[in-house]
Amino acid sequence: MIISFSLENWMSFRDPVTFSMLATEERRHRGRIAKLGKYQTKVLPIAAVYGGNASGKSNLFKALNFAKSLVVNITQLDEAIPVQTFCLDADRADQPARFAFELLIDEVIYDFSFAVTGTAVVEEQLVKITGEQEEVLYSRPGRPPEAPSLQVVFHGTRDNQLFLTNSVSQKVSAFRPVYDWFKDTLKLVSPDSSPGLLSTVLNGPLSHTMNELLQQLDTGIVDMSGEEVPLEHISFSLPDTLKHEIQKNLKEGATATVRDPLSQTGGLTILFVTRKGEKLIAKKLMTSHRKTDGTEAKFEMHQESDGTLRVIELLPVFLDLSDNTSNRVYVIDEIDRSLHTLLTRRLLQGYLDGCSAKTRSQLLLTTHDVLLMDKELLRHDEMWVTERDAAGASTLFSFSEYKEADKDKDIRKSYLQGRLGGIPHILLHSPLQHSGTEEAE
Repeated sequence: MIISFSLENWMSFRDPVTFSMLATEERRHRGRIAKLGKYQTKVLPIAAVYGGNASGKSNLFKALNFAKSLVVNITQLDEAIPVQTFCLDADRADQPARFAFELLIDEVIYDFSFAVTGTAVVEEQLVKITGEQEEVLYSRPGRPPEAPSLQVVFHGTRDNQLFLTNSVSQKVSAFRPVYDWFKDTLKLVSPDSSPGLLSTVLNGPLSHTMNELLQQLDTGIVDMSGEEVPLEHISFSLPDTLKHEIQKNLKEGATATVRDPLSQTGGLTILFVTRKGEKLIAKKLMTSHRKTDGTEAKFEMHQESDGTLRVIELLPVFLDLSDNTSNRVYVIDEIDRSLHTLLTRRLLQGYLDGCSAKTRSQLLLTTHDVLLMDKELLRHDEMWVTERDAAGASTLFSFSEYKEADKDKDIRKSYLQGRLGGIPHILLHSPLQHSGTEEAE
């Protein structure tokens, strides 16, 4: 779980901001809050970030994506670090971007932080917190791990690489849990990406549940299945590198999900490619709808609406989140894209209804949908707002900081009236028209 996440000098976030998942003393919906017994700490299962266009919501998502990529991917020799610092202040452009995570991993809290420029990791530290004690496992520069074997790896880490990443690449297991959290536990879903869980759900015990939910959510779909097709259905619109990667790296029994926007059918096709020995087998995702005579008609993916496609791709995420054994942290940017408010709300409520003190999964989301700004759905400390100031710098704050939050019966109205900040400052008062002078006819 994410306990807190801080950043500074990243994209539109010039100054330090902290996104905290720690629960306040608010009493509303307290039955769903995760309890970390030995730490006497309570952690929220969900957080929603609101804000106007270009206020910084997606930059928060991109910060998590950058951190995940830097940890998981090995930086090559002399390769630049793709950091994006605050560019509207000349003094900030050459300063490092800073990131800090407080994470619960296997019931142990770790504090992992680093600062990077385009050429080097200038600071990095990992701290293990056990009860009231803190143990610094290592700190760059100047404080290597205690084990001699780890010190060799520490001093051999390139300037443009995290020691955490290098230690795992050198088969050192000491810090593997933190690396694995970024690699396997943290899942990021952008507006135009697929979580990649469809094949797992459709080929597993949750297939029946998935089909039932699609009917309950009024998609018109009565069944969804994979139909075997020739491998040539992976169209030439896909990069050769992707096709080569599937051919080379797909392991026996594993399945790759391929979204082909320009297939031979003339639109989106979702394919599941599985290796059986030397052979690759492709299955095309199809839906079934009930005809007036009671029989079923098969639909291609491109025949479904954008909203239905979004539901199909997000349902496996919510099924995973709702699994009592799940510890995954999903971050969904623009969760409301192509979705009706009631549908989005039903997905969120379905997850939250199953949360308890033992829950270890989490959902972070960004949205423009103010109808989700509802005390019946979310606590004040689960609602956050990003806002951009006159200098172009983003700030981040929770509704729990709003002094009148408990007394405010309609927090959505207060937000739209600008009392909480985070709304766009629209200066357009006149009809849209060309600013240039048009020639007389």
